[in-house]
Amino acid sequence: MDNQLDSSEHGNIWAQWEFSEFINWQRGIGWWIFMSILAIGLIVWSFWTANILFAFIIIIIAIMVILQTKREPLKIKLQITDDGLVVGSSFYEWKRMEKFWIIYKPPEIKRLYFKLNGILPPSLSISLEKENPIEIREILLKYVLEDLEKDEESFSDFLGRSLKI
Repeated sequence: MDNQLDSSEHGNIWAQWEFSEFINWQRGIGWWIFMSILAIGLIVWSFWTANILFAFIIIIIAIMVILQTKREPLKIKLQITDDGLVVGSSFYEWKRMEKFWIIYKPPEIKRLYFKLNGILPPSLSISLEKENPIEIREILLKYVLEDLEKDEESFSDFLGRSLKI
């Protein structure tokens, strides 16, 4: 990473990299058997408790997981600029950022998080890939406050990594 790489419509680009939109997990036959039994069990339980909506949600999630395994993840380009973050085709101004934190426990966890002001989306979770977290932190400190109390990945990232979904 150069100190300053380039410039864009949002000012100087201080860092940029690409990351996958999702992790393409290698799932063994044991994983598929366990998840199939779990899904069938939840569907049976939902019918037994007359909660048809829950059964529908489980079926939709199962279809989404199956379809996700059939395609390669898209590469998303991230740029840290003078004016804010460019994440793919979205732009987030610095004034929209409340704070950031980095969770770096390689090789499993290398994430950059941003808490956003407003309602949607409440936060951003970005893979650091092979970027140096110290250099990224130094750049971000110029623009947004760091939350030093956060020391664990988000629950959704933990759940996705644990369940390989």
